Amino acid sequence: MSRLFSAAAAAALIALAANAAKAQDSPNTVAAVPPKGKTCLFNDSHFHLTNYIQEGPPARDVLKIMDGRVCRSALFGIPLQQQWSYRVTAGRAPKYYMDTDAHLYYYSFTDADIAVRYLALSPEERARFDPMITGFNPTDMYAADQIKRVLKTYPGVFVGIGEFSIHKEFVSSKVAGDVASLLDPALDRLLDFAGEVGLLTIMHNDIIMPYSKAEYSPIYFQQLTDALRKHPKTTIIWAHMGLGRVVQPPAEFRAFIESILNDPEMSHVYFDLSWDEVAKYVIKDEQTVKVAAEVINAHPDRFLFGTDVVAPRDAEHYFAVYQMYQPLWDALTPDAREKVLKGNYVRLFDSARTKVRAWEKANLTAP
Repeated sequence: MSRLFSAAAAAALIALAANAAKAQDSPNTVAAVPPKGKTCLFNDSHFHLTNYIQEGPPARDVLKIMDGRVCRSALFGIPLQQQWSYRVTAGRAPKYYMDTDAHLYYYSFTDADIAVRYLALSPEERARFDPMITGFNPTDMYAADQIKRVLKTYPGVFVGIGEFSIHKEFVSSKVAGDVASLLDPALDRLLDFAGEVGLLTIMHNDIIMPYSKAEYSPIYFQQLTDALRKHPKTTIIWAHMGLGRVVQPPAEFRAFIESILNDPEMSHVYFDLSWDEVAKYVIKDEQTVKVAAEVINAHPDRFLFGTDVVAPRDAEHYFAVYQMYQPLWDALTPDAREKVLKGNYVRLFDSARTKVRAWEKANLTAP
């Protein structure tokens, strides 16, 4: 269920975007990489500028935090807005989805917000961000049409879709309207369109059902792999390798991951190492670090690092996740570490930039 924003608010943001675009060079002219000579620790493939109540710092402030340590970053909000229901929390405004039992709802305005923040930057600053479309409902057969509309409204801005969620612990059951499903034709239509355009896709789906009986637990993974095989033309990054706050690595976790890595029908699928809630499983002890490093060192082209930080307050907040993963970085080969932290990001996001810009040129009439 989507909430509509006012016509006045929409017009104001579109006007701001237009003015920003006039003040700067067209985003189509943005270079694919930052100026030569810049060094960095990593490129961030998973970053939320805004939170569950659509608040976050200016993009330029994030660049200041990144300077000297991060070259480039994905840029997206959160597709869900936490409702403030007075009947539930009275005058206490929830800041996070676990602060209240009230519904979450899809918030389409997030994409206009991200576009305006991006267009307000200089061309050099824009070169360090890769904006993603998130404000769509994956249960809606019109979701693909909505994404096309966003591309038409803001040509030259977006390079992908996501992070969006299908099955996510604590979140899925709170979303108003239909429950998202890997079996939904709306998801197939969405992923087909992403493949047609070249939109890089970041999707969250729990690897197993949390707290479920053994016979039900693997259902999500079985459905996920079936869905992934159906969309070989869509480059998909599986967020967090399917883990979460309470979704712990199952006994078959390594076998599950390697079954995708070794399947030629799923060579278009990549894995996102992000979130402090996932890092705790990877760095739990020497054995968990060893296993993770063995898998990544054997398949260094298939993993990307992202912070999954939401609306960072300061540098300490932003870099905490990267620092948590340090035992893993130390266990990787130099080649694997370089690809996971930097190279794979550049390869995938640059490819998406090129494909999406070409599709826009061929299919969209300039507004």
